[in-house]
Amino acid sequence: MRDRAWEAIPAALQAPVDDGALAGLVTLAWHQGEIAQLNTVGFANIAAGAPMRRDTIFRIASMTKPITSLVALMLVEEGKLGLDDPITRWMPEFAGMLVLDDPAGPVSHASPAPRDITVEDLMTHRSGIAYTFTSAPALSRAYDERLGGVNSPLGTDEWLAALASLPLTYPPGERFHYGHSTDVLGFLLARIEGVSLGEVLQARVFDPLGMGDTAFWVPAEKRGRLAALYRAPHPGQGGGLKDVSPPVSDTPPAPGAFESGGGGLFSTVDDYLAFARLLLGRGEVDGVRLVRPETVDLMAANRLTAQQRAVPAFGLPFWASQGFGLGVAVITDPEKHRLMGAGAAGAFGWPGAYGTWWQGDPANDVILIYLIQDAMNLSNAAVTAGPQRPAGRMTLPAFQKLTYQALAS
Repeated sequence: MRDRAWEAIPAALQAPVDDGALAGLVTLAWHQGEIAQLNTVGFANIAAGAPMRRDTIFRIASMTKPITSLVALMLVEEGKLGLDDPITRWMPEFAGMLVLDDPAGPVSHASPAPRDITVEDLMTHRSGIAYTFTSAPALSRAYDERLGGVNSPLGTDEWLAALASLPLTYPPGERFHYGHSTDVLGFLLARIEGVSLGEVLQARVFDPLGMGDTAFWVPAEKRGRLAALYRAPHPGQGGGLKDVSPPVSDTPPAPGAFESGGGGLFSTVDDYLAFARLLLGRGEVDGVRLVRPETVDLMAANRLTAQQRAVPAFGLPFWASQGFGLGVAVITDPEKHRLMGAGAAGAFGWPGAYGTWWQGDPANDVILIYLIQDAMNLSNAAVTAGPQRPAGRMTLPAFQKLTYQALAS
């Protein structure tokens, strides 16, 4: 019975690959100190005939955010910053911010913010800072024009000045509004430490945990392990998966100046497992302690008010079964959460835009990691139009539920 439960998972992962909805997947279930199952399904690069492997490198997008957030909490432990500190202490660019009079209105109609943005505002996405795709058309266009898109050509200081020149969507602290908050947090850490964000993360997390394949850049000798990024056609449209990876010729020979603490990291399943185990171990893994247990408890405790959780996020009643802490979402109602996935109360994690996802579940001593490279259209118009390519994306809740069923058996 137990073996059959586990055998159902690879078959479920293979189905979207056979149907042409996904190129491939790498998934991992860790339970009570060991890997219960590791799956490598389909292709990392279809044209090259390269299969998914355990050491395949993925763009983990917003799975970057918990790592940046943990490092911020390290600096809180050390007294270098406080959650209530206004970020203007290190980032004078954000003094005297304006807030849109109407979130859907023109950028020129804005009034002074009632207070400065704090470190906690950044960590909980209550700063009022947005993304292009979480903004109404007028502000969305301004974000595109001033910031230069996802892979901004601007240097860090230029980018921060450009972002600070735009009005906030909502007053600081008012509501969860997904945006560049963790990017700003990452650059704040870099200013405090006096080195690049990549160097901060390398010294504080990647080196201590042995995360040798995690960085903001993939060097030439590792690019053969980098999974291609694919986009599936919209439902009802013809054609198969399209490789939308940046051309190899466009890959810089060295790390760029713009290191996105909100979404710029590359990583592998084993590297991210080391980070997830650190959090599940309340700050310690394999004898290495990076933060105090109470710091991880603070990170994984909901900080959104009931009123803030009543506001939909991403076009969904996202907070009906979960809350948000300092860089991670946390399940608060497991029964309601069954509509979205699986996990016990207190389970925490955060997904990435390319379909990557992870969760640590302290109650069950479980870590799940799910890695794909499925490019969503993150333009304002596409996001407003509704869910995209449910066939490929629905494999994730199937993986979650089947894995918990197998663990229970």
